[in-house]
Amino acid sequence: MSENRNYQEPGEYPEDRNAPGKSAEEGWQVPQKEKVNWKKELWEWVKIIVSAAVIALVLNTFIIANSKVPSGSMENTIMTNDRVIGSRLSYLFAEPERGDVVIFRFPDDETIYYVKRVIGLPGDTVDIHDGHVYLNGSEEPLKEDYIREPMIPEEPVHFEVPEGCYFMLGDNRNHSKDARFWKNTYVKKEKIVAKVLFRYYPGIGKIQ
Repeated sequence: MSENRNYQEPGEYPEDRNAPGKSAEEGWQVPQKEKVNWKKELWEWVKIIVSAAVIALVLNTFIIANSKVPSGSMENTIMTNDRVIGSRLSYLFAEPERGDVVIFRFPDDETIYYVKRVIGLPGDTVDIHDGHVYLNGSEEPLKEDYIREPMIPEEPVHFEVPEGCYFMLGDNRNHSKDARFWKNTYVKKEKIVAKVLFRYYPGIGKIQ
């Protein structure tokens, strides 16, 4: 019997590239981890963040208006501290309609934005007496299902809305500092920023 035992069984050592279950191409090579290009990764994140910021800027400047209502003047349509979304495009090719809820620049201080409901249109006369609103000399009061509660009767007041302007009131009529009390009573169309479409925080609801 030969004492020469200088032989190997297939697959006995890692050097054997033809071991069962391994192809010649695979062999026993240890997979190498790919190096992460941190500069490239960072640049991709920067592009994503900048793109998102630009999109948000364009949306908020030209398409939507996002506003928080800090008071209860529009309850129960819009509650105190509700956040609302308005469309800046609504009046680009159309006129505001009676009953629309709008965001506009407060006529007595245009740095402040208000949210109220359109009641008087250009050329309208608005009379308020006996706790009701009367338009254009009508003997029938304006139907206002949206107001929170009946108006407390006050001294009769009369308004004549100029062309190109609108007369605004709050839905919480007894607790709203609206056009009845402003120094500059009417809101010019160009000062109307957006038509309010819905509230989104803390609850979601369509504005009507």
